[in-house]
Amino acid sequence: MDRLTVVDEIFLRTHRGMGTPIALQGLWRTPDAMEPALLQSIHDRLRVGRLGRRVVDSRVPGARRGWQPNTSAHPLDLLPNRTAIAETDWPAMPIAHHDSGRGAGPLPAHAVLPWADSLGTDLDPEFAPGWRLSAARLDGGGTVVALTCSHVLADARGLIHAVTAALRSLDPAHASIGLLPAGETQYRTTSSEWTDAVSQWVTIFGGTTRALLRRFPRRSARPATDHVPREPASSGIPPANPGSPSDRHLRPLLLTFDAAHWDTTANTLGGTPNSLFIHLIANILWQNGFPNPIITASLPVDTRDEPRVDNDLAVTEIAIHRLDTPATIRDKARSAYQHRMSSPAGLPEEILQVIPDRWAYTLSKGAGERDILCSNIGTLPDAVRRVGPHDCTRVAARAIHPGITAFPRTQLAGYLSHLGDTYTLALVSLAADNDSLLDAVDKACAATGLHPAPW
Repeated sequence: MDRLTVVDEIFLRTHRGMGTPIALQGLWRTPDAMEPALLQSIHDRLRVGRLGRRVVDSRVPGARRGWQPNTSAHPLDLLPNRTAIAETDWPAMPIAHHDSGRGAGPLPAHAVLPWADSLGTDLDPEFAPGWRLSAARLDGGGTVVALTCSHVLADARGLIHAVTAALRSLDPAHASIGLLPAGETQYRTTSSEWTDAVSQWVTIFGGTTRALLRRFPRRSARPATDHVPREPASSGIPPANPGSPSDRHLRPLLLTFDAAHWDTTANTLGGTPNSLFIHLIANILWQNGFPNPIITASLPVDTRDEPRVDNDLAVTEIAIHRLDTPATIRDKARSAYQHRMSSPAGLPEEILQVIPDRWAYTLSKGAGERDILCSNIGTLPDAVRRVGPHDCTRVAARAIHPGITAFPRTQLAGYLSHLGDTYTLALVSLAADNDSLLDAVDKACAATGLHPAPW
């Protein structure tokens, strides 16, 4: 049985109400109408793929929670366009809690993000399906498709791998890629749980002893390779007051950029496409009124050695000053990627998997949270450019926060993906005042020489 990692369990605690809830979402747009039968076929493949699983508790103290196949799923969620095709061709699924009261007609462009933001409800990686496939007709023609899943099930690259496997399996030549056997496997206590428990306890006791010996009588350098982040030493600049939860609200944006122009701009400024991305997010936050002269950026790092649907990431950080350029940020990021955030107090990260959830949450609270989050998802596979016979004109990947009440330190999160001749930038502002966000984006892009376009 596959076991949850420490990162998986951090996201499981947020699902249980400890911290900021997070779901991941992939969005596709096609210029033509997508057939419900095709969407149902994709849904069926996702259901028996690697997203089709749920968390089960261990019955042995110290053993990690495990993954069990789960082929039950939320039904395909279709927002119909009854003016274009018959209701029997585009069935009306239960959508009242996703539709935000706007009726069952096609979506106008300005309603796409509010609709997509509403799709994270009822995702449960433990006791119900943790993912949902949704689609809506657009009033200007075409279709938008959304795959939304709990962050417990996968990170952004993992979600992309799941989608890629489902789309490739539409081709009979690849019909078995990424699929699990149909039907749920009966969960039972096995000798592997005892083995896992022994391994966990040996690691915890040994690592804790080493940590204590390092700290007494003197403190040594912190470990630099653990996945669970610790809070860094103060930079001397107090963090900006994020405001109370009642003062803060979400503001999502989706923007596109010409890839050739983005790459040329980065090269001209002495940076890379990634350092230009980080530079832009920081300057959007400053333009939006962030008062401090230093912004601390959280930078997720994909740690996969092979394609798989998991949370397989670590986090590092850099401090950005107002005079930093894409060139200086390139050097800072390059160094930071070699030194990942470490586990709390130098203790072995596995300790978070054997202590009670609320203790673990307290110990890891705020892990990875900085002033901004810059998640470079990278180049998407060519397989996501086409869904059956339909070309995808726009593809985006991002995080959403369904039912958020506990706002993080993070003020602005950016998710950058590259497909073909386009970079797509998904922004989620979590600040107290987002009224000037669009103006801040325009000013930051103009200062850098970038030209955003609506998604």
